[in-house]
Amino acid sequence: MSASLIDSPAAWKRLAISLGFCTFGSIGFWSYVVALPAVQASYGVTRAEASLPYTVIMLSFGLGGLVMGWLMDRYGVMRPCLISAACIVAGYVLSALAPNMLAFTLSMGLLGFGASTSFAPLLSDISHWFLKRRGLAVTIVSSGNYIAGTIWPTIIQWAVEEHGWRNAHYALAVISLIALVPFSIALRAPPPHTPGGKAMPAPTRGTIAIPQKALLWVLVAAGFTCCAAMAMPQVHLVAYCADLGYGPARGAQIVSMTLGLGIISRILSGALADRIGGLLTLIIGSTMQAVALFLYTLFDGLSSIVLISALFGLFQGGIIPMYAVIVREYFPANKAGSYIGLVIMATVVGMGAGGWMSGVIFDWTGSYRAAFFNGAVWNLVNMSLVALIIMRRRDAPAKPAL
Repeated sequence: MSASLIDSPAAWKRLAISLGFCTFGSIGFWSYVVALPAVQASYGVTRAEASLPYTVIMLSFGLGGLVMGWLMDRYGVMRPCLISAACIVAGYVLSALAPNMLAFTLSMGLLGFGASTSFAPLLSDISHWFLKRRGLAVTIVSSGNYIAGTIWPTIIQWAVEEHGWRNAHYALAVISLIALVPFSIALRAPPPHTPGGKAMPAPTRGTIAIPQKALLWVLVAAGFTCCAAMAMPQVHLVAYCADLGYGPARGAQIVSMTLGLGIISRILSGALADRIGGLLTLIIGSTMQAVALFLYTLFDGLSSIVLISALFGLFQGGIIPMYAVIVREYFPANKAGSYIGLVIMATVVGMGAGGWMSGVIFDWTGSYRAAFFNGAVWNLVNMSLVALIIMRRRDAPAKPAL
């Protein structure tokens, strides 16, 4: 396809379709966050055991992003999207039928593997369709994850309360099937290419005085640590509010508010990245996230939780998409799917590990205060890794390559 499609109306149309897929493909992230207390009561397990399915969702999501990114680099994004749709539907159906916690946890692994296409592969794919507004495009598509988190928690909470979590999962299977298959087919066109047939290379913001393989693994470590920190509020906020006596419904509302503000954060971060680059945008977001996590350790009144959660949403929303932007700024374009998949896998492994650690710390201490502090410490490690990369960066006045 012609390189003239870059930044064209066709590119923006594809962005809208990708956003739609991401919005419906990401429901599984938030459905279990809301259902966690009900599932825990249903199977009679501890909070740490009830947190394990979310960890499995994250691990399988990360592995799926790597596998689907590899498939996307070779066959385009439509095949991974169709595989994703099948896995998501099967995951919901099997979880609703699960007779015990082990079977439920395995079904959540299938759901997470399917949901993976809604992030890293789609971010990689859309990055090939934009040049001047690449950061903005990547963050808009990634916002589908937060749009899902804004819309679905209150709906799912109502469904769980009125019809039970098993029936809610059956309904989500039907919704996912109806939405995801048409979106997948609509993404069948390959990305624009140069006349020579090679994928559009990324513009450069200079060089980094770290070997590329080492740089990739530093980014992997940074992705893990930022999300180990991020997981505490995102995974346990509903349970935290229930434990404090505010009720799970209020917790679900706060999660929705947080993710709604995260959409604003992501879009603003994308626009900022187009001006100052992904690395500087990343460390700004990471620093602000650390501030919010420390505030959670100091206050637990309802008004305070609402305010701090609002700040958390505004601070952390743009962090994860920045890793995709950074990969496209400093690595070859034909490796985008695989490399973005690897780094995003590290972020979701960190999210899963952070969610599990928070459950364990709660079981040890009977309080989430230490879990919030644990998240803040992981955040400081992330800031140190990103600062290391920035200090090794050498700016170059290079023109974006076509």
